[in-house]
This record gives sequence, C-alpha cells and structure tokens, in this order.
Amino acid sequence: MPSRPARRTRRSAPIRAAFDQGQVPTIACFNQATTPLGVALGRLLAALQEYLDRHVAPVWGTPCHLVESSGFVKGSWAMQFLDESDEQGALAYHDLTPDGFPLAKVFVKTILDNGDTISNAASHELVEMLVDPAINLLSTGPDQKAAYAYESADPVEEVSFPVRGLPMSDFVYPSYFEVFHASGSTRFDHAGKVTRPFQLLKGGYQIVFKGGKWTQIFGSKAKARRFRAEDRREHRSEQRGAPLRRARIRHWGRILERF
Repeated sequence: MPSRPARRTRRSAPIRAAFDQGQVPTIACFNQATTPLGVALGRLLAALQEYLDRHVAPVWGTPCHLVESSGFVKGSWAMQFLDESDEQGALAYHDLTPDGFPLAKVFVKTILDNGDTISNAASHELVEMLVDPAINLLSTGPDQKAAYAYESADPVEEVSFPVRGLPMSDFVYPSYFEVFHASGSTRFDHAGKVTRPFQLLKGGYQIVFKGGKWTQIFGSKAKARRFRAEDRREHRSEQRGAPLRRARIRHWGRILERF
C-alpha cells in the first residue's frame, strides 16, 4: 500500500533539514506524470531497489529503501516523476522536499523525447543523490589547480547495464577519484569500461572548479556539443555554481544555507 503523503508546506520561509549519511534513508517515489513511463511503477521501483542493493550500496555504502507513495512523506527523501521540467531542457535534477530532504525530479516526457529511458535517468539521479546528497563534495585530481565534483554517474553517463530487464546507469567507484592508482590496477566503474582515475568515456563529462569558476570537461567533442545544446538550468551541474534554494542543510557538521 502506498505510504501516506505528508501535507505540503508553504515555502515562504527557509526550510531547515538535517540529513545524516549515517542513517538509511527512505525515498518516497511517486508518479505525477501523465506521460506513460513505459514500465509499471512497481516494476521500475523493484528494479531500482535491486540496482541499489546489489550494485551501488556494496560499493558506496549507501543503502536506502524505496517506497511507492502518492506524494511527499514527512521525514523521507523523495523521487518525483513529472511530465516536463519546470526548467527547459533539464532531464532530471536534485532539489529539496517540503521539509528539507533530498529530492530527485525525473521528467518523463523530456527524457523519452530525448531518446533515453526512465530507468536509466532515474538510476543516474538516485546514485548521485545517495553519494552526494548536499551537492557539496569535491575531490583533488590530475590537475592540481582544479577541484573535481564528486558526481558518480556523469563520467560514464551514456553507459548502462540491465537489472531485471531494465537499463540502469553505470557509475564510478571511489577509486575513480583516487588519482594515485595506476592504470588497470583496480576497478574504476561498475561496467568495467574505465581503466584509470578521472578517465572520461566518450559520452561522459566532469564538473570542475578552476580559476574561481565552475566549468566542464568532456569525453568527446560530440558530447560537448550535446551538452551545450541543452538548457542546464536547475541541473546538478548548475546547482554547484549557485546558492541552493530555500533550505539550510546540516551536512557532516557544517551548515549550508540555500535561499
């Protein structure tokens, strides 16, 4: 039975939340899209749960419980399926629930119009939200003057593998962000396509902070063209470069303010 949704709250005042990565979050998943998903929501969530349990959590230590609901559930993270982005061109992005917990939005019509699958886009967003829920983690890397965003699916964005017959997003391992590893010395992504730290596959990209500004590097010129043709407003790549909206997030003992 779907979980009972929490009452929506007005967002006129800052939302304050404390989501602790030491806890196992429940993620309320609900479909408000009129465009068909192409798969039953229950089947999709079962496949996503197996993806997270069998593939992601053993690597990243990020277990969670997906539950089907009819709306936001108080105290839970959320994944919301909508028809189209309220920001043109964004396939999925990370926001906050009414009581200040992480929220992944998946835009069904936009995704399907772009030739992607709902399962691939949803799994991409889930793994990135679980690894870096506050969108504030960075790593050193091959360029000592740059800091690299801790995004776990972007470098391998266009690679997928099947779970229960549905395509799921590839993701990198923690070793990917450890520049000291020799090429071929360990596993760097789940699909086994990456051979060295910070390698970008042809369909991947990486967000970096250098020279006082955020930018991107790409695995190919074709990927750069596709990326630049998109309107990226409200995407995770853009949220790193702007204040987060209407929330104060306590993360690992630090306060981040979003208005």
